[in-house]
Parts: sequence; C-alpha cells; structure tokens
Amino acid sequence: MKKFLIPYCLLCMLCGGINMAYAADEYNQNNGMIVRISEIEVYPEYFDEYLTFAKEVAENSVAKEPGVIAIYPMMKIKNNEQIRILEIYQDDNAYKKHIASEHFKHYKTGTLHMVKSLDLVDMYQISPQAFVKVFKKAEE
Repeated sequence: MKKFLIPYCLLCMLCGGINMAYAADEYNQNNGMIVRISEIEVYPEYFDEYLTFAKEVAENSVAKEPGVIAIYPMMKIKNNEQIRILEIYQDDNAYKKHIASEHFKHYKTGTLHMVKSLDLVDMYQISPQAFVKVFKKAEE
C-alpha cells in the first residue's frame, strides 16, 4: 500500500495543477492589462510620511501616465500600518514606463526604509464588463 501512496499523491498534485491552470486560463480576462494588489506593511513610526508619498505617487501616476489606469492606495481600518494599493496598468509597457518614471523612483527610494514588508499579488479580473463602468479611464 505504501509504495502506491507516493505515485498517487504525485498524480493528485499534477491533476490539481492542471485544474488550477485551466481555472486561470478560464478567468484570464485581463486583455493584456496588469492588475495587482500591493500588500505593504509600514513601520508605525513612518506611517504619516509614507501616506504622503503614497498619495503623491498615486495622483501623479494617474494624471501623467496614460497607461496607468489606477493606482489606488488604501489602508486597513483595524490595522492601518497595513496598506493595500490597487494597481491597474494598460499593459506591460505601461508598467515598465511607470516604474521608470521620476515620480515612482522618488516614491520607491523615499519609502524603502519605511516598508516592513511588501508582497505584489497579481490578479485576474472576474468581470471585464464591470471594469469599464468602474474605471472610465479604460475607455480612452
């Protein structure tokens, strides 16, 4: 029985991986866009200063960069050192231009010491129809 357990587990993992890949393909409706949630934890002593940087980079990016559809920073109510930033870029080229921009470089270098942790979580949108209604800039 034990000699069949490992191949069985491997088969289950493989099938699970195939199902996950299929699900990802089924819901990959980003149409070339990059949709991401940045999960950031800020050291408490830098909280106010970090918020100034985050607000500035969000406003400048959306105003100055046509391919930046949204950069929307938010903080958790119960633990406000936990910041989440919804980022939506028209495509990979728009993202590359964004991270090369002066305002992003200013944000990144200015906040590096303030950030306790950072996780970039790429997402698939579930309803492209709702996206156009919510983000009017996508129609441009």
